[in-house]
Amino acid sequence: MKWWTRTQGRRRALQWTVRGSALLILAGLLWGFVWEPGRLVERDYAIALPHWPVQCDGLRLDVVSDTHTGSPHNGVDNLDRIVQRLTASDSQAVLMAGDYVILRVFMGTYVPAEKFASHLRPLTARKPVYAVLGNHDWWKDGAKVRRALESAGVIVLENQAAEIRLSGCTFWIAGLGDFWEGHPNIGATFAAVDDAAPVVALTHNPDLFPRIPARAALTVAGHTHGGQVRLPFIGTPVVPARQRYVSGTIVENGKTLFVSPGIGTSILPVRFGVPPEISRLTLRSARADDSQP
Repeated sequence: MKWWTRTQGRRRALQWTVRGSALLILAGLLWGFVWEPGRLVERDYAIALPHWPVQCDGLRLDVVSDTHTGSPHNGVDNLDRIVQRLTASDSQAVLMAGDYVILRVFMGTYVPAEKFASHLRPLTARKPVYAVLGNHDWWKDGAKVRRALESAGVIVLENQAAEIRLSGCTFWIAGLGDFWEGHPNIGATFAAVDDAAPVVALTHNPDLFPRIPARAALTVAGHTHGGQVRLPFIGTPVVPARQRYVSGTIVENGKTLFVSPGIGTSILPVRFGVPPEISRLTLRSARADDSQP
């Protein structure tokens, strides 16, 4: 009888373990496929830069990347929500790091570049928006995506540099072609910077970062989606770039990189532990920090 009671107890424990595991898996799937991909967050980053001048201390830039408009949870209604938040932000400019469209849409609806760009007009009417193209943009038709963005007032910089004056700060944005598809021309782009003002390099894929010269005070990129999935105790299993360039601020060999976790999804419409994000960068002068008592 005791043996029977112990056996029944083990069976019940096993059943509850299986049920509990199934519930956890179901909750994880619901979170990753239903809740998290539509949970837009805004996150602030203060980045101290050794080569950022004191007169530019406190400059604020919003960064968005990989909207993949048309992917699940990322229709034009979500794009409008993003534009509203960017328009209301106190940033001085917006940087867009590519992949506005998506090549193949699983469980989504393809949105043409012209339609995507038309929804940016309220933003470009309010503040300057600078952009580069990503691999998905080139896979669809990079020239067409560029024309659509420019028609909506976006300043597209593909292997081009532009001098920017914002709130008493003069600096350059060096837009570099995508590492995979855009044929980046780093030498020619930086050669166009004809004074000593600081440079912010903007590109899609962070794998270009090791090749970007120390002349750039900061490099901004996207592409990785933050890995889309970040598991407890494990981290990010898969990243479409070098593993150390997942998301956030990275300092390597005296240079600084910021990688946006992005907005949309590709391949699988899942995000877990990596919500869609508008990243708000406040650029601090390390020299200003050093002068503080």
